[in-house]
Formats: sequence, structure tokens, C-alpha cells
Amino acid sequence: MKFKCFSCFLCDKEQSQIQNGKEKKKRDYPWEIYTLKELLRATNNFHQDNKIGEGGFGSVYWGRTSKGVEIAVKRLKTMTAKAEMEFAVEVEVLGRVRHKNLLGLRGFYAGGEERLIVYDYMPNHSLLNHLHGQLATDSLLDWPRRMSIAIGAAEGLVYLHHEANPHIIHRDIKASNVLLDSEFEAKVADFGFAKLIPEGVSHLTTRVKGTLGYLAPEYAMWGKVSESCDVYSFGILLLEIVSSKKPIEKLPGGVKRDIVQWVTPHFQKGNITHIADSKLKGRFDLEQLKRVIMIAIRCTDNSPEKRPSMVEVVEWLKGGLGRRKKEIPNSTHTNGDGEIRRTQSKLKIPSDDDGLKIR
Repeated sequence: MKFKCFSCFLCDKEQSQIQNGKEKKKRDYPWEIYTLKELLRATNNFHQDNKIGEGGFGSVYWGRTSKGVEIAVKRLKTMTAKAEMEFAVEVEVLGRVRHKNLLGLRGFYAGGEERLIVYDYMPNHSLLNHLHGQLATDSLLDWPRRMSIAIGAAEGLVYLHHEANPHIIHRDIKASNVLLDSEFEAKVADFGFAKLIPEGVSHLTTRVKGTLGYLAPEYAMWGKVSESCDVYSFGILLLEIVSSKKPIEKLPGGVKRDIVQWVTPHFQKGNITHIADSKLKGRFDLEQLKRVIMIAIRCTDNSPEKRPSMVEVVEWLKGGLGRRKKEIPNSTHTNGDGEIRRTQSKLKIPSDDDGLKIR
């Protein structure tokens, strides 16, 4: 993938030409190139009151265009080579993809020291906000809504892994990167760490990016990245969705415990209801909960070859397993101290014959 093409977007002459209607009609960009003036006006000069998110990359601001359209504007921090690359990757990837469960790119601005990416505004914010943040106490995520979000995010990943050309590995699947529209439809967001996978290539070895707690072991240790790394991250996300537990929790004495370590003994002992978020107050389908946890265990297998594809994950979440019952193979998981332990499991993913349907 080449990024030199983006340099043509950076000069003022090009910006003014594209703003001119004649030049704009000649080019078939899948996005709009905004002026800095437009985005300053839309966000009230990036006023603190307009800030709706912040991360290592920079800040995100709510805005409203002169046409009355609500937008979200990501403003990158200091312009480094790393930030420039992430900006280029995100615009490149989002310019390629179109799917109802991927956050839409409206456009961008690149000039001087400013790199701004403009997205559709998501009024229900991020999944992280609802699970652990300011919206958690509002308990807006009932059981059907959680299942819908899980399936939507999974379908977005199916598109990236199997339908986009070339295929795309997200590399940073986590709760803060699943945004929710006005209908709580899931939108996978933030493609700054994404990798395009050429046809016929099974994996790449690269510098590790992503978020602690969601990283597949082979990626965290050796930088070996493939679609199965996203599958692992999605398995962690599934457990987070049903339990509202964070991927890594600090215990007394400074000990850290990951969510798989917490879930596994409860699941083996049959304490399924203990895993469900207490804010659900018991209002969930017990068999669906069992199935989701079993799927998550499959996704977080230490061996990438044993993890399912996202196509299978979507099929299982929707209950489309057919008449066969599939046994979950033995899985190994690593605890917070790096000690590897084996989880012996005779668990089976239920079939349609068990009457399990997610609606």
C-alpha cells in the first residue's frame, strides 16, 4: 500500500482546487475533502464542550456542518511520522470499505500540522461508555440489545476478513472501537492500526499494535498477525459484553487477572448466572448466555489454528449450526504472570435442535 499519494492532499493549492466545483467534479473521491475553516466552524473551534472522546491518537469532537449534518471529527495530536502513517492508513482503509456495521468515513482535512478525519456521528457513543463509562448506570443495554451489538460487530469483521479486497485485519477490536448509532446498531471504528492482507498471504509479522487485554498471544509475543488475531479480540469483547467485566482487572496485592481466567472456572462449575452482568437483573436467556460464552472460549483458544473464522462466529451467534453439535477442543490460556495452564473442556456448542434462537 502506498501513502505518497496523500501528499497531494496536503498542499493548499490542491485544497483550494478541490473546493472549487470544477476540480471536484473531475475527481471521483469516495470521501469529501473539507476545509479547515469548515471544521473549525462545525466544532466551535474544537471547543472543550464539543469533545466527546480522547485517546493516544488525539481527541474526537462533535460538530454540525452548515447543512445541519452532525459529524464527529478526530483531531490527531502532534504531527509525527507515526501519526501521519496512522492517518494515511485510516483514510486509505475507510475509503475502501462500505458496510452497515463499519463506521462511515465522511471525509478529511490534511494541511500544515493538522490531520482531521470526519465520520458519521454516533449519538449512542461507544460500547465502552455503556459497559464501563458514564452511561453504564443508565443500563440501556438489555440482553437483546447486547446480542444485536455482538452480531453486528461480528458481521463487520466478516466483511473485513472475507469480503473486502484485499482482506483487512483490524488489529484493535475493543469496546471503545465499537460505536452505536441512534438504533444501537454496532459500527466497528478506528482503522489506524489496520493491515491489508494480500491475496494468498495467511499472516504477516509486524510491530505489535493494539490494546492490552485484547491481544492474541501469538501476536503479543511474536508480532504474528492474521485474521485469527481479530477473532481472539472479538472473543474477549464477547465476554465483556455479557459480563461488563473489563478485559484485565487489578486484584488486591497488585495481581492482574484477565477476563478468560475469571470466566473459565465459573463456566466449568456451571455458575453461568454469575458471569452475566448484574445490571441485567436476571433478564437474559440462559441458554443463549451459555452459547455466547462457549463461542468466546473457542475464539480465545491459545492456538490460532483452533479458533473459528468470523463467518462461523456469526453463524453460531445467530443459532445457525444445523443439526450437529461441535465439541469445544481443549484450550490453553495464559494467566497474568505468564504461566500457561490448560483448560480441559468437554463443552459443546448447542445446535438448533436445542431450540436456541437469538432474535
